[in-house]
Amino acid sequence: MISAPLPLAAVIAVAAALAFWLDRHVKALSKVGASLLVLVIGALLSNFGIVPAASPVYDAIAGPVTSLAIAWLLLSVNLGDLKLAGPRMLAAFGLAVLGIGVGAMVAAVVLGPTLNGNGWLLAGVFTGTYTGGSVNFVAVGQGLGLPPRLWAGVTAADALTTGIWMAATLVLPLWIGRFFRPVPREFTEIPDDGGSGGAVANHPFFAPASLSALDLAVLFAAGLALLAAADLTARLVPKVPSVLWLTTYALLLGHTRWFHRAEGALQLGTMVLHLFFVVIGIWSRVAEIAAVGVSVFFFTLVVIGVQALVVYGVGRLARLDVGTLSVASQAAVGGPSSALAVAVAREWPGLVLPGIIVGLLGYAVGSYLGFGVAYLVRGLGLGL
Repeated sequence: MISAPLPLAAVIAVAAALAFWLDRHVKALSKVGASLLVLVIGALLSNFGIVPAASPVYDAIAGPVTSLAIAWLLLSVNLGDLKLAGPRMLAAFGLAVLGIGVGAMVAAVVLGPTLNGNGWLLAGVFTGTYTGGSVNFVAVGQGLGLPPRLWAGVTAADALTTGIWMAATLVLPLWIGRFFRPVPREFTEIPDDGGSGGAVANHPFFAPASLSALDLAVLFAAGLALLAAADLTARLVPKVPSVLWLTTYALLLGHTRWFHRAEGALQLGTMVLHLFFVVIGIWSRVAEIAAVGVSVFFFTLVVIGVQALVVYGVGRLARLDVGTLSVASQAAVGGPSSALAVAVAREWPGLVLPGIIVGLLGYAVGSYLGFGVAYLVRGLGLGL
């Protein structure tokens, strides 16, 4: 068993690198995605006894290292891009977020009594993750103090339900599309390089990052300064979780002229966040998942089910097209990468950039909403 800190850290780094390599070079696995691959690799390492179930290395990655990833990812969010998403996409994303919040509260009421008082935690975590994806899942889980034994079950249930909803948003437009307005023609045509196509190519989500030593030094300095500022503020205002201060400060700094379009922040944050996914995989012991996974899985189904009713039900009444609704819903549930996948798979190139932008918006607001729903559920005594 590999338990010494340095070799164990090396194994985690290699696991993350392997997942990215498989995602890029093995066509069949590219449909799975690096995030799920790295979870599987971590789980295999743990369940076959190659690495221990607990280690100070995991604590360091789950703590300050992951907080750095959150800071870098939020530095890459530019709320000024919202004008490129358009009012229809923003409205559809708003419906998805509303549906998630309502669904989390309904799930807490229905299933909370079976979760040993943890229903409010799950309501917050799933509101966060289904508003913007993995970065919010990690931030809200950290801030609420999600017990380690629940991380595994929550991660497994989240991965399974996100996959199910990905498939649903791919096929639902075919099944129910006739009941909605048709997808506008401008969304089904490939934009030319002089139009929004140029915006797509130049957006940081797609553009390759060319980092100098100075760029890396600035990003590391900014990240550590943000962590220190958030920690200091949390000590002065202990009722507000440190990660919320980190979110706020990172968003503010990212909109200054010095860090506008911070070069490499998105790529660096994504890479480091996958180290934490390896750790989550390592925590995913089969016996522990079996103990909590079924109830948590049903919790996610209720959340996503209510969200689907709100998105497609209210969306139809608002006369929004099924393409915009599907991409916006997937941007909320799975994040910008999932929105991209749905738009490309259904051949809606005009929805690629709007989907990416609202997915990144989810990064910005997901943590606030996750904490808000969690404390609201607990305050109202729902599902206890």
